[in-house]
Amino acid sequence: MTRGKSGGSQPPGASYLKEKAVRAGYIAVIVVGALMASTALADGASLFKERTCWSCHGKDGKHPLIPDYPRIAGQGAAYAERQMLDIKSGARSNGNSAAMKGVMVIVTDEEIKLLAQYVSTLDP
Repeated sequence: MTRGKSGGSQPPGASYLKEKAVRAGYIAVIVVGALMASTALADGASLFKERTCWSCHGKDGKHPLIPDYPRIAGQGAAYAERQMLDIKSGARSNGNSAAMKGVMVIVTDEEIKLLAQYVSTLDP
């Protein structure tokens, strides 16, 4: 037995095993986070189709139906989310936002977050 930092005894190799367990925990968090991110992107891609975003912004987010509609591929996630939330709440009512107002009533705030994350991953 060896003396631990707290003065108590610990079996040989206990600190090594504790360090390995902590590393395994970190790796698990990273893996779970990556899986959640890929699920969010898949959900965002599905929502992009289901909520008909593609019909105005183009299937790839960079070929809008009319030139006045924005190219949204590659927009920052936080920026895209804020724009959608502002259009939904009515805080933004300029430009072509009226065209989105009718659609935004069927999109939840969580779906907005997923859509924004997805749009940010599209190649501009």
